[in-house]
Amino acid sequence: MLSPAQRIARALLGLAGIIALGTAGYMLVADYPPLDAVYMTITTIATVGYGEIRPLSPAGRIFTMLLILGSAGVTLYLLGQLGQVLVETGVRAVLQRRAMERKIEALSGHVIVCGYGRLGRIVVDELARGRASVAIVECDLAKEPELARSGFPYLLGSATRDEVLLHAGILRARALVVATGSDADNVYITLAGRELSPALEIHARGESEGAVRRLIQAGATRAVSAHQLGGVRLANGLLRPSVVEFVEITHPRVGERVDLEEVRIGVGSSSVGLSVRALEQSAPRLRVVGLKRGDASMQLVPDEDLAVAAGDLLVVIGERESLERIAQIAAPV
Repeated sequence: MLSPAQRIARALLGLAGIIALGTAGYMLVADYPPLDAVYMTITTIATVGYGEIRPLSPAGRIFTMLLILGSAGVTLYLLGQLGQVLVETGVRAVLQRRAMERKIEALSGHVIVCGYGRLGRIVVDELARGRASVAIVECDLAKEPELARSGFPYLLGSATRDEVLLHAGILRARALVVATGSDADNVYITLAGRELSPALEIHARGESEGAVRRLIQAGATRAVSAHQLGGVRLANGLLRPSVVEFVEITHPRVGERVDLEEVRIGVGSSSVGLSVRALEQSAPRLRVVGLKRGDASMQLVPDEDLAVAAGDLLVVIGERESLERIAQIAAPV
């Protein structure tokens, strides 16, 4: 099967062949100069009826009739291919858009990422590595090919509009990431997201301290400035290189063997009632470096004798196999 572009190219090639054949024929049969031969060929094919440039002999008229019959078929084929391609393209676009809507309608507990720029792409990739369900909202139509290649469900539209956020499943989502390049849009999207889903977790990007402050006031759960974080990271790399190296090693899914992860103690799991020491001993090369219970602040390096309870959130560091082991122990029954 030929692609639409190939079919149109073949039809145009046939039309060019007819023009070349007609030009050569008029030059041979009617002894026309090249320019007159091209002109006569095109006016004949187009059936504009301007008449003959010079009187034609019987042979010239026979050639003209044959040219009209031959070019009519090529022209009809070209028009048919153009119409077919337009119809197929429109139908394909409608079907793809509907399929994408069905994918998003099937999502629940997903993360909506507004803005697929440099920061948005990094967020989406990291969420995908963490096996989180993602839906992307992007207002730049030129990014649709890139979005299609990404394989993630996406919507083309402005996230500042409530209907776009609703179509993205904000009422079923667990979190909203606001990462457009406009502080004003980010504040507005945060306000809209908080209004549509009051319990939603919202993470937003701000370009300055003032923008970060306004995002928090607008209802963002967390707001960060990529420039500030990058600047602090560069300065720490100069002042505390060993600390930075350690942080990079423990960055989730970045180090070769060591990860830093969070584990939620499930209701009815075998880990409920165990001490922090017992949990650490259940898997080799594992340490609990933080524990958060309810609304209380995070406890750094909790007491080894502290018994964990259902709902506790543990921050653990260790080898991936050990982290998988502790996740199985903490899983709810």
